[in-house]
Amino acid sequence: MRKLTVSLIAALAAAGCTLAPKYDRPAAPVPQTFPSGAAYRADAAAPKTAKAAADIGWREFFTDARLQQLIELTLANNRDLRVAALNVQAARAQYRIQRADLLPTLSATASESVQSVPPYLNSPRLPIPSVIRQDNAGVGFTAYELDLFGRIRSLNHEKLEQYFGYEETRRSSQISLVAEVADGYLTLLADQELLRITEETLKSDNDSYTLTQRMLESGQATELDLRQAESAVDTARASLAQFTRQIAQDLNALQLLVGAPLPEGVSNGPPLEQQSFLEELPAGLPSDLLGRRPDILSAEHSLRAANANIGAARAAFFPSVSLTGNFGTASTELSGLFASGSRNWSFSPAISLPIFAGGANVANLDLAKVQKNVQVAQYEKSIQTAFREVADALAARGTLQQQIEAQRALVASSGASYRLSEMRFHSGVDAYLTVLDSQRTLYSAQQGLVSVELTRLQNLVGLYKALGGGWKEADSRVARVAADGR
Repeated sequence: MRKLTVSLIAALAAAGCTLAPKYDRPAAPVPQTFPSGAAYRADAAAPKTAKAAADIGWREFFTDARLQQLIELTLANNRDLRVAALNVQAARAQYRIQRADLLPTLSATASESVQSVPPYLNSPRLPIPSVIRQDNAGVGFTAYELDLFGRIRSLNHEKLEQYFGYEETRRSSQISLVAEVADGYLTLLADQELLRITEETLKSDNDSYTLTQRMLESGQATELDLRQAESAVDTARASLAQFTRQIAQDLNALQLLVGAPLPEGVSNGPPLEQQSFLEELPAGLPSDLLGRRPDILSAEHSLRAANANIGAARAAFFPSVSLTGNFGTASTELSGLFASGSRNWSFSPAISLPIFAGGANVANLDLAKVQKNVQVAQYEKSIQTAFREVADALAARGTLQQQIEAQRALVASSGASYRLSEMRFHSGVDAYLTVLDSQRTLYSAQQGLVSVELTRLQNLVGLYKALGGGWKEADSRVARVAADGR
């Protein structure tokens, strides 16, 4: 027994190694710096000492109190995020199940067997059947595999990396959700601004229609002028219905994201031009994304899991040693089960050496290697996607402010042109068609300004998301909600 114990300890110590290949992180298949040029000159002025986006909490980035409330409600009630958090808990449980295979499973057993033996089978022969009774009680383990070549340990590493991957996926879902709520809120504000512009345009069109009708009665305008004024009113009414519908749909979309009734006053937020987000977000280097972006980290954990799976596939080529043992008591009578001299024990080691499997082990190893190559490609693709998202956001940040300034100038000039055309029409110099054309230009310019302002703010949200920001200040909240199952 002493030699056996020493052998078991040595075998367990040797089980710490695996046959998995050494993991080397693939090189990032992107340039070492983000693009530069005319579109990125605003980024060059960004302060070098500013805090990284991944270290900026969403409360620090989004300053609108209504938006902060929406995000907080979303993180507590959104069902997709809740499912992502529960998936993390499920992956953790699967890892614990796999880890349990590293240790023997001890079980306490008790059994009784009664057997009637025919006379001709008795030795010596008896004239009547004999009854054989046996009672057993003990503690033991069955088919415990010694992990000499790291098969179980490799599977354990695979489950652990999958668990880490699910955790990063949850963070990525949370970042995307925060950005989606911000985009939905900004879209609501933009549609409300468009509705206000349309209401002002409709009021102006109604006033022009009434004035044109009076001018027609006095002979200063034609029937065509009146019909053109009427068409402008109808066009504005159609746009008013459109934006009214869009606002209702924006609220419905926000409520789905939040997962709960919207708070009162969510529609009374400040206009887009008064929204301000933290713009000092230095991009850093593309290599920084490897530790900031949860989707990249999740892809790397999947790659590590595939690497560990190769170790399990390699171990299938080597012998498998399993142990079965039991220690207890045995007696022919229940009353004597724990009597002196009833001790009973058994120990049954077994070894299995693969000789012929029809190529299954080779195929499993080839499959594990192919799956790792797939994960390498997906990991590299996630890096390239992150690089493109950040570069696009930086290009937009460098040019959108200039576009807004140009659009504001266009609105101002279009407004002056519209006022002049109205004066000329009222003076009888031009037909109403000139007024109508000027008004359409002004209305289009105003809509364009709202659209560009919305794009600029959404781009800042996108840059914040692309740099890995948006998960701090909420991880504990999400985990607590998932644990409560609310």
